[in-house]
Amino acid sequence: MTTGVTHGPQGVTQDQFDFLRSIDTPTVCNLVEIVTPERRGLGYTTRHLHCPFPDLPPMVGFCKTVTIRSKDVVKLGDDFYTSKRLDYLDYIASAPRPSIVVIEDLDGVHAGHGAFWGEVQSTVHQALGCLGTITNGSVRDIPMIAPGFQMLAGSIAPSHAFVHVVDFGTNVNIHGMAVKSGDLIHADRHGAVVVPLNSIDGMMAAADKVASNEAKIIAAAKSGGGVAAIKAAMKG
Repeated sequence: MTTGVTHGPQGVTQDQFDFLRSIDTPTVCNLVEIVTPERRGLGYTTRHLHCPFPDLPPMVGFCKTVTIRSKDVVKLGDDFYTSKRLDYLDYIASAPRPSIVVIEDLDGVHAGHGAFWGEVQSTVHQALGCLGTITNGSVRDIPMIAPGFQMLAGSIAPSHAFVHVVDFGTNVNIHGMAVKSGDLIHADRHGAVVVPLNSIDGMMAAADKVASNEAKIIAAAKSGGGVAAIKAAMKG
């Protein structure tokens, strides 16, 4: 599996990647709202996504955006679609890396009718530098998924039906999280968030203070000192 960092359009250092990988997605959201207050109510998934592998560490990577459908019959073997599939693989394999494939299923109330992700696709995409996927569609083959490949999905289903790529490199929206190709994403069992590249240094600077403040409040709550102790801790 490819794990090396290829810098994004504005550059993300190894230290920044290591920092983001060391914290969970709720902590990322907390830090983003401190450094970039206008992002407090947006930029993250707002509905439940199934996470078959909750014990995997957070994934941090650059977005590869895709749209799919699976409900309606499509001629998957024709030359046009075969060419599109090959172009799609070139897109997935291209920089920046590591990547996370973010797939919006366009079938509306039928989203997830057929699963794009299973044993074969997870193995192929992992070989092309992908850490995992975030999708409002479905996944399958859970025991056979490539080891270490994370998935956050709208549902789990047994069939791939007529699943096919509609487009790639376009803007998508997964449960309220608007994403552009190349965006930096942080995701774990809780969901996913777009990380503003120009906020990462500020997030790193704020992290220790946030953790310290939370630790004081938790310690006060456990101290037996009641509301007075908790209020004192909250005041700093």
